[in-house]
Parts: sequence; structure tokens; C-alpha cells
Amino acid sequence: MISRRQFVYFATSLAITSTVGFGEDGSMFPNNLDHLIVGCSDLDAGIAMLEKSTGVKARFGGVHPGRGTRNALASFGDLHYLEIIAPDPAQTEVPPEQAEMPRELKALKAPQLVGWAVHTNNIDALAKDLTTRGVKNSGVQPGSRKRGDGRVLSWKTLGIDDSIGVLPFFIEWSKETTHPSVDAPAGLRLDIFAVAAPDQQLLRAELEKLGLKVSVGSAAKPELRSTISGPKGKLAIHS
Repeated sequence: MISRRQFVYFATSLAITSTVGFGEDGSMFPNNLDHLIVGCSDLDAGIAMLEKSTGVKARFGGVHPGRGTRNALASFGDLHYLEIIAPDPAQTEVPPEQAEMPRELKALKAPQLVGWAVHTNNIDALAKDLTTRGVKNSGVQPGSRKRGDGRVLSWKTLGIDDSIGVLPFFIEWSKETTHPSVDAPAGLRLDIFAVAAPDQQLLRAELEKLGLKVSVGSAAKPELRSTISGPKGKLAIHS
């Protein structure tokens, strides 16, 4: 499994909130869920998998310069979207400190859920609050992506010290950046989203520290679970 720490760089008030959305099965997820991340070894294969299962074709989103990756996006609706991420074959020279993610993505045998993000519009205040309360974090980090049309999207992220392996990172989009859900292909719906771990009590406690209410399940190893639907059918995908 790819560590969620690898996605810190991608990654309304503070993100800490008790409001939730509910899936078809009654599972809950934060209303400020920003996006789910599906990792795969080949971007075209990931796009084809989503389209075959749901009928929605994700659109090329752009590349992460110097990171060795590129992505494609599809929208769940206002301020929520799905990101498919894969190695960028055009980036043949990647700095050593950034090489781990594209290498691990390339090694995936099949697409899998590899991370999730929660949005906030005051990430600096959030970082200060979490640090004050003893929640270890990466500190605020800048990020950007160049779209196929040449536009650059900018954001800031905050990663959490994730000893469990299924916690999210937080993201604040630049005020000059249009949220990716706005113009990504529509038609997807998030029916189920849940996190699971051997120690459910510990996982719930860690989520509570972040103010997040999410469906928690039991599993032999840490796992993210989701079911996504579209006009043609459903896609169940997990980590």
C-alpha cells in the first residue's frame, strides 16, 4: 500500500467540523471532503477503468512538475472530486526526494484508493490550532499543477502524522484557482466512503482529534473503502 504520507504535497471556516454527508448505505463522510485519490501505474488505464465501470470519462488534469506524476479528474459535485494519479512518462528526471511516489505508483498491479483530502479556507490557522493541541503535522506546504490548457492551479496542504495509515491531509485552494470540481467531467456520485483499521477505537480517536466524522470499519490492515456510481454502473475501489 502506498503511504498516505506520500500525498501530503498535493495536497467554509476551519476544516475541523462535525457536519457530514451520507452515502447510500448510511455511511458518513465529511461534507468538506475535497477529493479521493486513486493511484495507478498508467493514467490511461485508470481513466478507462473508471469509464468502463461508471460511464464517466475523467479528463486529463495536468502534470505535477518535478514530482514525476500526472492526473485526470472527474467531479462528484460542488467542491468534491475524484483524482486519478499515475507516473508521468514525460518526466524522466525526477529529484531523488520526489522519486518515491512515481516509483510506487508504477509498481501497482491494479488501481487502488491511495488517499483523501479535506478542504479548509484557513489552513494556517488550522495548522496552528492542531499544533497547539498536540497533533503532529508537516506544517503548511505549497503545491501547484499545470493543466493541459496551460493554467496553473495553486494550493497549500497540511499533512498529519499518520501512524495508522488512513488519515487525510488538509488542502486550501488559492483564491485565484478554480476548484477542480467545477469544470471536471460530471456524473459521478460517492455512494460509500469508509476507513478501516485493526484498532477501531484508536482510529475513531484520531479522527475525533481532527474533528472528522467518518464511517469506521474493522480490517486486518488499515484500509480506505469507497463505492462510486455513475450513469452506467458502480465502481467499488479500496486501498
